[in-house]
Amino acid sequence: MIAPTVPEGTLPAIEVQHLSKQFRVGTMLAARQLHAVRDVSFAIPRGEILALVGESGSGKSTTARLIARLLKPDSGKILLSGVDQLQREPRRPSDAYRRRIQMVFQDPFSSLNPVHSIRHHLERPLQLHHPGKHAAERVVELLEMVGLQPGAEIADRHPHELSGGQRQRVAFARALAVEPEIVLADEPVSMLDVSIRIDILNLMDRLRREQNLTCLYITHDLASARYISQSIAVMYAGYAVEYGPPDSLLANPAHPYSQRLIQAVPDASRTRQHDSSGVRTEPPQLVNPPPGCPFALICPAVMPRCRETMPGYTTLGGNRWVRCHLHGEGTASPEAPGGE
Repeated sequence: MIAPTVPEGTLPAIEVQHLSKQFRVGTMLAARQLHAVRDVSFAIPRGEILALVGESGSGKSTTARLIARLLKPDSGKILLSGVDQLQREPRRPSDAYRRRIQMVFQDPFSSLNPVHSIRHHLERPLQLHHPGKHAAERVVELLEMVGLQPGAEIADRHPHELSGGQRQRVAFARALAVEPEIVLADEPVSMLDVSIRIDILNLMDRLRREQNLTCLYITHDLASARYISQSIAVMYAGYAVEYGPPDSLLANPAHPYSQRLIQAVPDASRTRQHDSSGVRTEPPQLVNPPPGCPFALICPAVMPRCRETMPGYTTLGGNRWVRCHLHGEGTASPEAPGGE
């Protein structure tokens, strides 16, 4: 696999190759396999944000949990600075791995223990990963780093005493406490008021620049993906089906699913919204799926081979690739997840 577009001799901060995960559903006598993540590959250059977009059930959050090692992948590779971590630590991730990759969850209230103070939430990871540090001073520093001031006062509050936006800032502060290289943000603004979302997105971007963080931003919101990310990967039915820079991908989507995803966004400038009458909208079959492309069931441009084989990765140029028979058969691996 060719490395992404980064300075010569520099490896991407994280690279995922052919990651897959299935879950057993049903009874023991009638067990079936739910294909949550299938053959997903992408890379994120250091200090950049990749937005993973798609509808609910597309596999976005499962992909993040696989990278965080909260779930065990069935197959594939997770490379940090070029080293396959699944081969290096096959049974369970080390504390060093946990330090390098941290996760910010969707619901800032349920991810914080209401019994404990904010100080406890931040001191705990410091005690586990950086014993000996001046925890009290570091707690205040972290809170003020994410825009919560005065930090000493906020530290003594409990989660229920903070707003949703403030709680999410605490969640980011807790992730930053162990000085990670990579932050996985799983729908971090979807449960916040619209007026607060832009503040959290700006916080993410500022932390990326100031701390040289690499981020995977999971969202179903194309507008926020375009606003904050340097690249976008579109997921459908467990597959990553298209990749590219936000402006290029959103202005000229190559995959029929990406096109439909963009057409579904309300746009006041359009005098008439896209007419989807007569177009089937069944959800993809994730349990014991048939062969071929999962979008073939409802794709307006479906061909016989779409129902037979899943297309490979076709490079489009301009740091883009797509998995669609309309653009060729492709290769087994993306030639450039982020490069030419």
